[in-house]
Amino acid sequence: MSRFKRFALVGLILIFCAVPALGAQQLRVVGSWSNLTLYKNFEQPFWTKTLPEAMNGKIETIMTSLGQVNMTGAAVLRPISLGVFDVVCTVADYVVSDCPELAGLDLPSLALDIKDARKVVDAYFPVMEKAIEKSFGAKLLAVVPYPAQVLFTTVPIETLEDLKGKKIRASGWTTSQFIDALGATGVNISFGEVAQSLQQGIVEGAVTGSLSGYNAGWGEVTKYVYPLPVGGWDYVITVMGLNVWNAFSPEEQEQIRTLIKTEMELPAWEVTAEETQLGINALTGTGDFDGTPNNLTLIPVAPGDLELAKKILVEKVLPAWAEKVDPQAVKDWNDTIGAVTGLKAE
Repeated sequence: MSRFKRFALVGLILIFCAVPALGAQQLRVVGSWSNLTLYKNFEQPFWTKTLPEAMNGKIETIMTSLGQVNMTGAAVLRPISLGVFDVVCTVADYVVSDCPELAGLDLPSLALDIKDARKVVDAYFPVMEKAIEKSFGAKLLAVVPYPAQVLFTTVPIETLEDLKGKKIRASGWTTSQFIDALGATGVNISFGEVAQSLQQGIVEGAVTGSLSGYNAGWGEVTKYVYPLPVGGWDYVITVMGLNVWNAFSPEEQEQIRTLIKTEMELPAWEVTAEETQLGINALTGTGDFDGTPNNLTLIPVAPGDLELAKKILVEKVLPAWAEKVDPQAVKDWNDTIGAVTGLKAE
């Protein structure tokens, strides 16, 4: 471990060193991005109020967020095995370098609507559960999507094929594979730098959630939005350190599972469906939305693009993913997601 990383971990330990109440189990929780609805309306209330109250003071939580810990990629989950964090909520795509099986969940155009996304997650949950336990020594507790990851552009397009020759900021490596297969170039740019890159012409397009893009000002530096979820759904996983999880009694574990499902996961899924459309409304200045709208042109999804997207997924993206995992992982994908979508990875 580098000297910088050692200092970073020491700092994080000090952040979480508040003294819990007598007899209470302290949970050190890292939530997802604190400026988004998932954290503000669901994660933070659940971990700081709902769960402690339901467990009658048996636990206390100290909560921070991804932005506050400032750890990129899979680094945010690795400290779980060191006991630095007890619970982490992070985007699954961020940690695929350590757990490539997770990349099989959120493939471009795999789930075209929220109902299909739910089917995919439910089918793949047991596979992800095993993979996360093996890779990080953690228990998977919940999976929640951000709004559909759509395409913003500064140039007009009518179909996906019109992206050929253009530079597009991708939201993950599978999305980059998809973009490259169109004859465009997938570019890796951090979320906070995208608006400036679009404004300066470094890229002609970028992929993110509709409402996330609006909140980040993308609607002020682009002209068009294409609502096909070419970047998937950017699922956020919630995991708890296995040692912490196993310290709870079976009855307490069941209580935690039930509360997460009813008070955080399912309500967040419902809001995600609404926010996908709210984002489109805000970006295009149509429909209901509280705030100052943008004036982007909504490009209708070309019927042929649905077939093209599936073709690229099957012929390019799935094979690229299959090369990164072992044969058992491919079989597990085919037996779960493959079974509910009719697709096959090979």
